[in-house]
Amino acid sequence: MQEFEFHSRGCRAVAAMLLFLALVVTAQSVAAEEIERELVDIKSVVPSIVVDLRYAGTHNAMHRALYPPSMPALIQPSVAKQLLAAQNLLRRYGCGLKIWDAYRPKSAQRQLWQFAHDNLYVANPDDGVGSMHTWGVAVDATLVDAFGRPVSMPTDFDNFTSAAVLHYHGTDPIIRSHLKLLQRAMGRNGFYGQHTEWWHFVTKKWKNYVQYQDVQVTRQSPRTAPNGKL
Repeated sequence: MQEFEFHSRGCRAVAAMLLFLALVVTAQSVAAEEIERELVDIKSVVPSIVVDLRYAGTHNAMHRALYPPSMPALIQPSVAKQLLAAQNLLRRYGCGLKIWDAYRPKSAQRQLWQFAHDNLYVANPDDGVGSMHTWGVAVDATLVDAFGRPVSMPTDFDNFTSAAVLHYHGTDPIIRSHLKLLQRAMGRNGFYGQHTEWWHFVTKKWKNYVQYQDVQVTRQSPRTAPNGKL
């Protein structure tokens, strides 16, 4: 009898634990669904934009994937409309946008922070506002031609040298003109650039999405994003 009672108590404990785990998983799923409802797939708003999420593969500084291979390029709805306007401007010049990164889950940002651990380039996800990518208000973008082929730009993605700064200091006039065209298209449609990465752009309306108490401790320069980090 005692053995049966002990067995029954053990079964109830296991059942309670399984129920708890199920609730945790459900809560995580709901949270993920809420994020997906708030963000939109850039391609659903701007079908002509080329998407090549570098953190969904190995072509990045970490040389390994941080996202699932099927992850879409997600962004806040109003930012997607800004990208549409930028794309329409670029189309007049026979060019278009390629998106290297958009919304970035905090779990991926933590992996980047652990990898670099350098405040100069990578934002600590648990310090202040963190990365603007985790709020869905930033994109990493480059130019392609009318056929979606890459054009000459200052550097490739995830280049942490002086060649990747916002203002091109090289001598190639073609690269200079491409970069100016990209910056003009993004700037005229409500984006800031970033000092250390020519490909990084943040919507000027970022404060609409970042929590108020976090905004208060952020220093924003007139022409750049709230922080100069990934």
